[in-house]
Amino acid sequence: MPVHTVLHLGRSGRPARGLSIVELMVALVIGLMVSLAAGITAQVFMASQRQGVGVSGGSLSAASSLAALKNDVAAAGLGFFGNGNYVCNTLNFGVAGTPVSDGAAFAPVRAVRVGANDRLEVVYANAVTGGAAVKLAAPSTGTTATMDTLLPVTAGQAVLMSPDAAGTPCLVRRVTATVAPTPTAKQVVTFGGAADYNSTTFATPPVFSDDAVVTLIGDLTWNTYSLVGTDLTLTRRITGASAVLMRNVIGFRVEYGASSVATGSTTLETWEEPTGAWATIDDTNMRRVRAIRVGIVVRSPQPEKVNDVTGVCEASAAKPQLFGNVIEPDVVDWQCYRYRTQIVVVPMRNVIYGIQS
Repeated sequence: MPVHTVLHLGRSGRPARGLSIVELMVALVIGLMVSLAAGITAQVFMASQRQGVGVSGGSLSAASSLAALKNDVAAAGLGFFGNGNYVCNTLNFGVAGTPVSDGAAFAPVRAVRVGANDRLEVVYANAVTGGAAVKLAAPSTGTTATMDTLLPVTAGQAVLMSPDAAGTPCLVRRVTATVAPTPTAKQVVTFGGAADYNSTTFATPPVFSDDAVVTLIGDLTWNTYSLVGTDLTLTRRITGASAVLMRNVIGFRVEYGASSVATGSTTLETWEEPTGAWATIDDTNMRRVRAIRVGIVVRSPQPEKVNDVTGVCEASAAKPQLFGNVIEPDVVDWQCYRYRTQIVVVPMRNVIYGIQS
């Protein structure tokens, strides 16, 4: 049988042909260059995205940490003020035989300057009935208390024993038993020595007259906020537990919002750093506190690229500031990082209402 040959002709009428070796190599080189350019662009985009996520994540972390701190500070002083009195300017308090405060100067909110940063301490009762104060019907040394009227307390709750005037340290005790009052006998509350708050020996043993008062506080919260390296850390002084709230914090400062007079005014007139006359909180300046201002400076976790033309980092042109003070970065190439400042103001409602009432 005859064999038929079929030719595929192009538009020119000549037979069609495939790509030459040279054309294939040129196409491969072009494709490789396109892929390389796309890869570099993707790397630059991903690096920029990581930097953006790091900065945004730091801002969100700072905001959430300050929100939690704000709620904690807002409760400061609950149970320690009432009827216009502030007599707990010194305190006896210990846990399991170890003193936390052995007659030391005390304030339910206190800032301490440590190097270039501050440490903030917050103390408050966690019972909603923290303002219920009852007078003693007889003197007490802190092992039992005979109440003048009924104190709605049960075994396991904590109470604050306060003198009638400043001088004797206040005392925190854990109730181990209570005998209800009768028509002929007063209520008696016992603080057994085996309980956690009752077994500590103090340098100044507590002695309370029958004019002293006992306040139901339920239990006590004593928290400390400070920088450990560049970690903003929360430490619970009663249990010793601690947790890192956020990292890459290079500045943590606290200021007192103060009135010019101790009583009769709720106006905030000045912001005071915890230095000089405000380095120690005493009976006088504690009565002037109207608010607490807390600020932090957060550094981005990653440096940004150097400018290819100038060879200089341009992420930050100036060092960060907090409350008008320059905060020194913790890195030498600080211009390569971005910084975020967050500030929160917390009214001291328990201090204001307790003293002004």
